[in-house]
Amino acid sequence: MKSVTVLDPGPLSTVQDLGRSGYAHLGVPRSGGADRSSLTLANRLVGNPESTAVIETTLGGLRIRAHGTLVIAVTGARAEVRVDGSPVGNAAAAPLPDGAELTIDTPTRGCRNYVAVRGGFDVTAVLGSRSTDTLSGLGPEPLAADVEVPIGHATAPWPAISAAPVDNGEPEVVTLEASDGPRRELVEEPRDLTHGIWEVSPDSNRVGVRLDRPAESDHPLVVHRADAPELASEGVPHGAVQVPPSGRPVIFLADHPVTGGYPVIAVLTPAAVDHAAQLVAGQRIRFHRR
Repeated sequence: MKSVTVLDPGPLSTVQDLGRSGYAHLGVPRSGGADRSSLTLANRLVGNPESTAVIETTLGGLRIRAHGTLVIAVTGARAEVRVDGSPVGNAAAAPLPDGAELTIDTPTRGCRNYVAVRGGFDVTAVLGSRSTDTLSGLGPEPLAADVEVPIGHATAPWPAISAAPVDNGEPEVVTLEASDGPRRELVEEPRDLTHGIWEVSPDSNRVGVRLDRPAESDHPLVVHRADAPELASEGVPHGAVQVPPSGRPVIFLADHPVTGGYPVIAVLTPAAVDHAAQLVAGQRIRFHRR
């Protein structure tokens, strides 16, 4: 059977698919790839169904060795992708010969890369998904050095297109599209979210992106209404922008809890959630109300 051995997982590498939907009523998050558009693109490039399990690696440093000749594609963050030291490009299918080593360098833009292999990574599914949930601990353990990951059998036909356009531009400030959230009335001025610039905190992960105002900003934080009633814990959607008492918003990503007790004043569009999943500490964003 074909497989890969992890030589170095980098800061964090996990197996992810499109998640385990339908269990929120049991307190189980969906999880899955943080940047779903990059995950599905990687699978399409190697001829897999979009929901096939891939490796999601954060901030580069991943090194894997092939056992058997494989076909791989790496999407997501802009990073140098090399096979035995030779660049093979981003968002393009490439052969990974038996015994060859795939390396992903530290990204120059974004933070998460997705490695798809034709046939998919065949780890044990939990509740119908092969995803690692870093919040609940469901699914396989995060990848570690010397772990061997089996490859499944390809079932889909070979794709007609094996490369995708790569956008090399990066705005100084990323704009995230958002709709009004269900609890906007519980903050003093909902427009404070969309006025001015926010900065990504280092205290961000697959659960959520934490935001603060830049040091030089004169725009206020988002303040809870003093007369607002206490909010009971309620369901929280993917892409929710929740405001804790600190006034510093949190964007909920793939491993977010299914319930929360702070006001959700906006919800990102699916495309904006994918952009948020690639944000790095210090990056600046603005919200645009749809």
